[in-house]
Amino acid sequence: MNAADEFLKVATDYQLGALDTESQHPFTTSLSQMARSDVGEAVRLMHQVDVLALRQFAAKSAPLADLARAIAATLAAGHRVFLCGCGATGRLSLSIEVFCRMGVLPVTNPERIVAFMAGGDLALIKAIETFEDHPEYGARQLEELGFAAGDLLIATTEGGETPFVIGATERAAELSTNSPWFLYCNPDEQLVKAAARSKRVIENPAIHKLNLSVGAMAVSGSTRLQASTVLMAAIGFAFMHQHDPENAPGEVLQLLRHVAHCDGQFLVPFIEHEAAAYERGAFVSYTSARFGVTVVTDTTERAPTFSLAPFEKQDDPAAPASWCHFLMPEQPGAHAAWNALLHREPRTLEWPDVRHVAGAEVLACYDFSSQLSAGREIRTHHAEQLLFHIDGGAGELVWEFDGLKHKIDLTGVHEFHAHLLLKLLINIHSTLVMGRLGRYLDNLMTYVKPSNNKLIDRAVRYVRLLAQRRTGKLPGYEKVTRLLFAERDKLQPGDAIVLKTLAALGVVV
Repeated sequence: MNAADEFLKVATDYQLGALDTESQHPFTTSLSQMARSDVGEAVRLMHQVDVLALRQFAAKSAPLADLARAIAATLAAGHRVFLCGCGATGRLSLSIEVFCRMGVLPVTNPERIVAFMAGGDLALIKAIETFEDHPEYGARQLEELGFAAGDLLIATTEGGETPFVIGATERAAELSTNSPWFLYCNPDEQLVKAAARSKRVIENPAIHKLNLSVGAMAVSGSTRLQASTVLMAAIGFAFMHQHDPENAPGEVLQLLRHVAHCDGQFLVPFIEHEAAAYERGAFVSYTSARFGVTVVTDTTERAPTFSLAPFEKQDDPAAPASWCHFLMPEQPGAHAAWNALLHREPRTLEWPDVRHVAGAEVLACYDFSSQLSAGREIRTHHAEQLLFHIDGGAGELVWEFDGLKHKIDLTGVHEFHAHLLLKLLINIHSTLVMGRLGRYLDNLMTYVKPSNNKLIDRAVRYVRLLAQRRTGKLPGYEKVTRLLFAERDKLQPGDAIVLKTLAALGVVV
């Protein structure tokens, strides 16, 4: 049986097009065109989607008080709080742990906050394929970290259907009488119809559910945007108010005020300048001491979202150079850089069947310390190298890039809010840089990398949708799937699987 046959056997479990997070936002149906013709208007539209999502979040924020109480009771009893997710929600989970270790979020003993994501810590900076599809991996990672009776798991999945996260959540409900929390961003009535695994969680009385549906993403299916923002905010606000839980929901309105005040129009020259740099063959390295985990998250997520080369594996000289990379120039080597980013030793997976993709030896080959720059000079054949610095002292956020500089006044803004505001801004920035370079069409992720079952279905769905728009005829699901797998086998770095499959269908975009 070939790969297409194997997927088609289970395809109905991953046909998620009816979910809000997979739909197209009406504000951004021409976002790719706007990114090229009127960047200021494109920024305005994405900012508008963010504001709308936060308003919807505010209307659902009352349960944050209960989550804050659960965190407080767990820590007061001497137990641990675990956080888990996959992809973007995995990175937000690791970020929450880092914020606790940095003192951004108030925790007396940060060693009792343990975050993990599908694929281990390496997945923070590199998408690790297929882990998302395995519920048993989620359960196994949870257990290997020592999750025990009395511990609390806070699990996040933007769509509400990720098998890895569901596996960890259901195992936590079995191991601890401290009921796990399951946070997600699609309406229950959609999820129970779309996926049996989601229905099982939603109907499980041993699991607390927190539905934070905020509608469609600014780019269809790109849950690294609005969905991951509200999920991160929800958990962080609960941590902020462990000792006054009734005040946790009010933080949403405070964030909304900060976001509404900063409309992001300063981003326009930065977006135009970075896109132009890539067009002329230059490379960019992002640096940030204060906001490292937030900046590295965005720069990492560009690769799987837009089919870019990921961060470079240093023992592979043939690996293509990443257009943008994260850099910690103050750190002397890879180990020091990882520890400085995570504020602890990295955690890897040493299982015999996955060690070759997620083990300690592999992680050590990903270096974003001061030693990276010389290697990138060689790898890029001494092409132009630019630094993008995002930092700032107390009460400010400063962006600097190749002669451009902008300072945002953050006087009186809590540091966690500063990270959230930066996340929103840099998400807008990177999305529109990629839009100017044609890395999506309309607001569809045409460069999506079909590395797991959900993303395969998403790519098939986009091919069918675009074909119907341009020909008036909807091609069959099986036919498109088989063509997509055939094109995937021939795909070169930087190719768009959706556009290649459309071409194989004979459709001109």
